[in-house]
Amino acid sequence: MSRLDRVQMAIKREVSSIIHDEIKDPRLGFVTITNVEVTKDMRLAKILYSVLGKDEDYGKTKAALDSAAGFIRRLIAERVQLRFAPEIMFKDDRSQEYSIRIQEVLDEIAKEAKPPEKPVRKAAKRERKKSNRVSKKK
Repeated sequence: MSRLDRVQMAIKREVSSIIHDEIKDPRLGFVTITNVEVTKDMRLAKILYSVLGKDEDYGKTKAALDSAAGFIRRLIAERVQLRFAPEIMFKDDRSQEYSIRIQEVLDEIAKEAKPPEKPVRKAAKRERKKSNRVSKKK
């Protein structure tokens, strides 16, 4: 695991902890930090988050996170041992919602394309068995 990966994991862990334990903003919804992308020079960290709720919840959460960005950056600088505290930028991550919608569409297609069950096959098997029994008795 590279140093960049370890830094990304550490920042993700710390930002999650800060958001859930230390920020008391009523605009924050149920936020989950999904990923952190840090540039190679470790000067910029893009923090991807997901919110449980509607589009308006995303807007309120974005405003709350943007207003707390300086506070979060200061705490990251204290907790993660780096030469420079990276600038942080928050970006919403709607990939889970997108994947759920794709799965719903695929399920609908599967229901429409699924052929009806054929109970005729079972009846045909029974008839063959009966005819085999009759022919063996003769």
